Amino acid sequence: MRTITVWRGVLALMLGLCMWCAAPLLASAQQAAAKADDPWEEAKKVAKQGPAEITLASQAVLKLPADRVFIPQPNATKLLNAMGNPGEDPRLQGLIFPADDNAGWFMTVRYEGSGYIKDDDAKDWNADDLLKSYREGTEENNKERVKMGVTEMEILGWAQPPAYDAATHRLVWAMKSRDKGATNDDDLGVNYNTYVLGREGYFSMNLVTGLKELESQKPQAHALLDAMNFIDGKRYADFNASTDHVAEYGLAALVLGVGAKKLGLLAVIAAFAVKFAKIGLLALAGLGFGLKRLFGKKTEA
Repeated sequence: MRTITVWRGVLALMLGLCMWCAAPLLASAQQAAAKADDPWEEAKKVAKQGPAEITLASQAVLKLPADRVFIPQPNATKLLNAMGNPGEDPRLQGLIFPADDNAGWFMTVRYEGSGYIKDDDAKDWNADDLLKSYREGTEENNKERVKMGVTEMEILGWAQPPAYDAATHRLVWAMKSRDKGATNDDDLGVNYNTYVLGREGYFSMNLVTGLKELESQKPQAHALLDAMNFIDGKRYADFNASTDHVAEYGLAALVLGVGAKKLGLLAVIAAFAVKFAKIGLLALAGLGFGLKRLFGKKTEA
């Protein structure tokens, strides 16, 4: 009987040792599984480091500078979702981040195959109407943000009224935003929105940064715009009136929100909230490019 008791004790000890040895392995396996599902870890695997030439939607080529990083789809959508932006946008081509941790900005790249957009009505748009449309779109988007447990956003007004350059076929504006109910000026964010027109549609390359940094960051947006060019046959000047599809609306309608609502373009409001997503963003530092300063002050456990 004593022998049986002794063996029981030995077996219990051995079992305890096995459990003790297996615990680190189990924890490592759990950590590895969690890491595999981390959108930031997955983004690192597919990130394209500049200098590189990136074809976008079979329409244009982006000559990515050496100090930039491009995250393609579907990882770009996963990152936006992780930052608190609901849903998927089939127009999204990718995200551009700076390699410099102190840069404090990033850019979304989208393409819309709308057809050729006539720009001769740009002089007729009304900035107040556009502002109203964006505010309405933000309120609609906030319903989804509430479901996700993410702080609602509000649009405060223009940081730069819309302006169109007929020579380059580029449209630019900037809108001020922040967390709803916030009173601290440090929480003010901005999207520097830019459209570039082509023969069959347009690209939007939108810089997301802080309002205080906007003036100093504008050159970053324009440098990337200069680095993206439509390929031969897809340029705005290549339009053939006898064969090409013309969009149902002009540039003014797109800006005012008529075309925007028809195409669901108010989903770009989601990008306003990217910088201010109040979720656990501790994984951002692990991505390793241009994010620590951008998100650091809003990170919550």
